[in-house]
Amino acid sequence: MKKLSIECLQRLEPIRGLSTARLAELVQCCHLECVPAGGDPLRREGDALRFVYLLAGELKIVLPDGTIKVIVGSCEQACWPLGYKTPPPLASKAITDVEMLRLDFDLLDIMITWDELATVAERKAGDRDEPPPWSTMTAAFSVRSLVSGALARLPPAHIHELLEAFERLTVHAGEYVIREGEPGDYYYLVESGRCSVLRQLGGSEVGIAELRAGDAFGEEALVSDAARNASVRMRTDGVLLRLAKPDFDRLLKAPLLHEVSREEAGRRIASGQARWLDVRYAAEFAQDGLPGAINIPLNEIRTAFSLLDRDIEYIAYCHSGRRSAAAAFLLARHGFRASWLRDERPGGMRCKENPQ
Repeated sequence: MKKLSIECLQRLEPIRGLSTARLAELVQCCHLECVPAGGDPLRREGDALRFVYLLAGELKIVLPDGTIKVIVGSCEQACWPLGYKTPPPLASKAITDVEMLRLDFDLLDIMITWDELATVAERKAGDRDEPPPWSTMTAAFSVRSLVSGALARLPPAHIHELLEAFERLTVHAGEYVIREGEPGDYYYLVESGRCSVLRQLGGSEVGIAELRAGDAFGEEALVSDAARNASVRMRTDGVLLRLAKPDFDRLLKAPLLHEVSREEAGRRIASGQARWLDVRYAAEFAQDGLPGAINIPLNEIRTAFSLLDRDIEYIAYCHSGRRSAAAAFLLARHGFRASWLRDERPGGMRCKENPQ
C-alpha cells in the first residue's frame, strides 16, 4: 500500500495545524487506500468515528436531501473530511480511480490537544527564561502512549498541569533509578534509552523485563502505598521524566483509578458488561475465588495484557484493596476499562480505605 507524505498531510484540515514532529509521527500511521472507478468508498462500517479524505480522483456523493455533488481530489473542499463542509453523504461512487485516507477521529483529537497544550507549556517556560522542555514532543509522549495508555484517558483539564509537573532527568548506563524495597516516591516515563527491571531471587538480582522509550514504571508502589517490588537500572544512557507522588496522585491516579461497590459490580457482571479479575496468588484464588473470575496475580498483570479482552470491563479484587487498586490502575493506564472492588471480598473480608 502506498504511503502518505508529510506534504500531503499539510494540505488537510485540521491536520495541518499539527507540529512538524507530530505530522512525522502521524504519517507513519497512515496509508493511502485506492478504490477503483465504480466503487463506493464510503460503504464501510465504522466510518462514523473516522475522518475520510478524498486525496485524488473524482468522487460523486449523494447527500440526505437527494442532492448530488462531485468532489475532485485537488479542490479546496477535498482539503476537509467528507461530510465536514456538507451533511454526511448517504452514498458515494468513484467516477475515476480515487485515493482515500481514513483517520480515527479520537486519534487526531488527542494529538491536536496534546500538541496545542505542549505549545502553551513551552511558552510559559519561555516566559520564565527556562529551557522550553516541550518544544518538541518526546518519545515518552508518542502516538502509542497518547492513544493506548493512561495519557489518552486523562481529562483534558489535567494535561497542561501534567506537562508542567514532569521533571526531566539525564541518567547514565549502570545507574539505579529505583531500588527494590525502597518507598515509592516518583512515577517515571522513559523518554530515551533502555532500562532493566531487576528483582532479587535466591540472593541474586535477576532481570525480568526491559523498558524502552514510551514505557512507564514506578506506579505500583505509588498506587498500593507499598515498597518498590523491583529495581530499575539503566542499560544505556538516557533521559527520564519523573512525577512526584503528590502530583501523580492528583493528575494520574485520581482520574484513572475507579472504585465500584459490590452491588454495582454485581449488576455489571450479571449484565455481561464486566468480568471479575482476581489479582491474588493462585492459592488464594483456589480458596475463595468468585464464580466466573479469572485469576491473574498482580505481579503477572503486565505480561497478560495481550490475553485480555479490550471490549469488556474488568473489576479487580483482592483481600485488602491494595493489589486490586494497583491492578486496576495498570489496566486503565494501558487502555483497558477497569475498576477495583472496594466493598466485601471473598471470605467476608472487607477492604481497607483507598490507599493514598
